[in-house]
Amino acid sequence: MASFKKSFESLKSTSQSAAKGVTDTAVQAAQDAVQQVADSSKETANTAAQEASKQTQAVLGKAADKATDTIKEFGHKLESK
Repeated sequence: MASFKKSFESLKSTSQSAAKGVTDTAVQAAQDAVQQVADSSKETANTAAQEASKQTQAVLGKAADKATDTIKEFGHKLESK
C-alpha cells in the first residue's frame, strides 16, 4: 500500500510539474504576443508621426514659396509705379 501511495504521490507531483510548465509557457507566449503588439503599435505611431511631419514640412515649404512669389510680385508692381 505504501508503494502504491508513493507511486501516486510521484505521479501527482509529475503531473503538477507538467501542468505548471505548460502554464508558464502559455503565460510567456501571451506576454511575448502582447509585447510584439505594443512594439508594432509604437512603430506604426512613429511612422505616422514621421509622415505627418514630412507632409507638414512640404506644405509649409509650398506656403513659403507662394509667399515669396507674392512679395516679389508686389515689389515689381511698386517698382513699375
